[in-house]
Amino acid sequence: MKILIINGPNLNLLGSREPGTYGSETFDSYFQKLKENFPEVELTYFQSNIEGELINKLQAADKEVDGIILNAAAYTHTSIGIGDAVKAITTPVVEVHISNTSAREEFRHRSFIAPNAKGVILGFGLQSYKLALYSFL
Repeated sequence: MKILIINGPNLNLLGSREPGTYGSETFDSYFQKLKENFPEVELTYFQSNIEGELINKLQAADKEVDGIILNAAAYTHTSIGIGDAVKAITTPVVEVHISNTSAREEFRHRSFIAPNAKGVILGFGLQSYKLALYSFL
């Protein structure tokens, strides 16, 4: 099974960015643990701060992987384009968030991705990715 994790803007700063909200572990460190815990899954990872690159990656991954775990970060709440890309592809996408976006600022309560995602997992820290991965097994 092939699963692609796509992270959006500012998630390259995990480990140092707002540790009270996002924790102190880097995503690279956590990704290595995921690979060790799920050796039967071919995991790949992509991160970009650029909206168009995220859309391009979603489109390129369609039918190349069995599932996509997408944390579009702030673009979740602003990007109709990313929402449309998720709708346009046939590969199932699980939307994840490290923080509980429903308990944060009002503008974070709306997702342009969720209506076309297989599911949404939020608020479990980095473990949100692990829970999303389980949804594909």
